[in-house]
Amino acid sequence: MATRTTTAADFLPAHRDIESLRTAAASCQGCGLYQHATQTVFGDGPRDAKLVVVGEQPGDKEDTAGEPFVGPAGALLGRALTEAGIDRREAYVTNAVKHFKFVPPERGKRRIHQKPSRTEVVACRPWLVAEVEALRPHLVLCLGATAAQSVLGTSFRITQQRGQLLEWDVDAAGVVTDPPAVLATTHPASVLRARDEDRKRAYADLVDDLRAVARALS
Repeated sequence: MATRTTTAADFLPAHRDIESLRTAAASCQGCGLYQHATQTVFGDGPRDAKLVVVGEQPGDKEDTAGEPFVGPAGALLGRALTEAGIDRREAYVTNAVKHFKFVPPERGKRRIHQKPSRTEVVACRPWLVAEVEALRPHLVLCLGATAAQSVLGTSFRITQQRGQLLEWDVDAAGVVTDPPAVLATTHPASVLRARDEDRKRAYADLVDDLRAVARALS
């Protein structure tokens, strides 16, 4: 008989409001990433948020601080949201994967982000589903392909479908009562990585997509 794979579902609490989920997630061992990360980085934001923002995973600064989107990409996201007419303080921000995955650094070097595997994304998905179920937002904004495919399925292509209002994929992301609309765009980190001549355009495109979010929420 095949051994069942452990996932975050094995660590979900019986009562699932955001605080009980946060407490339970702190001891999650649903995939191997917990072994090297400093801590679980759970979502943060108001409990009545109409907008849930989902990134890929915490980065180096987030792993240290224990809070999502506090590094350079988070700063750029905050600026872009403001330009689009969205108050970041009114959004709940989280990640598809709750532990930092990184390349083992050389002595004295910074830890470099490593893309989580599909298995790790799937293992961590129950936390995201539970967050959305607890919050009941009007819209989920996915930043980058990993977050988008966690919610919309592996057939999603950000180059073709970014900025479009789409339906939550129940098969990909689990059952959610009254599933919210979903919109995906590029991750702010990709804007930061763009070459100087491309960065201005990439940032403008991100703000345009966020304006579509603002319109959908209004």
